[in-house]
Amino acid sequence: MRKVLIEYDDRTVLKYFNNFELVKKELGHNIAKATKKRVNQLKASANFGVYLTTGLGKPHPLYENLKGYYGITITVNVRLIVRPDTESLEPEVLKNCDTVIIKGVMDYHGRKNRWLIP
Repeated sequence: MRKVLIEYDDRTVLKYFNNFELVKKELGHNIAKATKKRVNQLKASANFGVYLTTGLGKPHPLYENLKGYYGITITVNVRLIVRPDTESLEPEVLKNCDTVIIKGVMDYHGRKNRWLIP
């Protein structure tokens, strides 16, 4: 069975996600633990479409400057921001999406969107 392959938006994001001790130092133990859990859930899914149907982390499409990305809940205000590596976000296409690109971790608090891990 195939699993979702995780890629990273840039070297900075890769550095953090390859060393959750850095995430813990930057964001604290609880957020680091919850972030790692969401990444592991993504990796364990057969494809991104399957992950979306699980409801884990309440994945939801984003809009405006993050159109094409999905937010996955880590805490009430904090989201893991990912982009399926596809040409389209149609459900049938997402069922075949086996690569997800992590852009980072963002604080959604209020109307401001502040990157915690760029």
